[in-house]
Amino acid sequence: MNILAIGDVVGAAGTDYLRRVLPRLKREYAVDFCVVNGENSAPGNGVTPESAGELFSVGADVITTGNHVYRRREIYNFLDENPRILRPVNIPAQNPGVGCVTLDLGAVHVTVVNLLGMNGIACNQSNPFEAADAVLRKPDLGFVLLDIHAESTAEKCALGHYLDGKVSAVFGTHTHVQTADAQILQQGTGYITDLGMCGAKKSVLGVEVDDAISFLSTGMPTRFHQAEGECILTGCLFTLDGAGKCTQIETVRT
Repeated sequence: MNILAIGDVVGAAGTDYLRRVLPRLKREYAVDFCVVNGENSAPGNGVTPESAGELFSVGADVITTGNHVYRRREIYNFLDENPRILRPVNIPAQNPGVGCVTLDLGAVHVTVVNLLGMNGIACNQSNPFEAADAVLRKPDLGFVLLDIHAESTAEKCALGHYLDGKVSAVFGTHTHVQTADAQILQQGTGYITDLGMCGAKKSVLGVEVDDAISFLSTGMPTRFHQAEGECILTGCLFTLDGAGKCTQIETVRT
């Protein structure tokens, strides 16, 4: 089974590029299941019903998010009505949406879990290690894929090793830069610290270069604009065997 996971889609440019390249990627890699992080897919920031609908329409089976999931109020009802778009499972239970979903693909069940890291992100989240344990106690999960949306590379790496052999794949999101550590861990879990992003190539994490330079060099309040122009998509392909172990892993960049 081939699982394609794609990093944070940024703005209209990233969404448009995904629309152009994802169908081809799914054919090229014989993709059986696709997870896309869409928390920044809306023009401006956040995710809206419209931007999520576009991601689904071009081939995302499940959309994960992160700390920006509630930036746009219009997504709240959509999260409650569509279990295939997730918010982190370790934020307060009364918040809109769900943090994991199990889909019946016929031959196998696939569960996608969305977690939020604790270091450097303030969202009233609980411990992601404990939250993962709670999810894994549920029955009939099948193959488990986990998006850890976190700032700290150490936190992601530690979680990957903690879950080695318990889940099929752990992939990090949030930093928008693809890491060079795609690997199969000792007990058969596929792992990468960060998938990267789908967005404008000439940018700072999808933001206009001048905006980022202004903010970081002066510290003054700066309005960020999502960059446009030539785009890049990065992600990771995980090949699973019949037992849900990762047998092959390959980074994707186009």
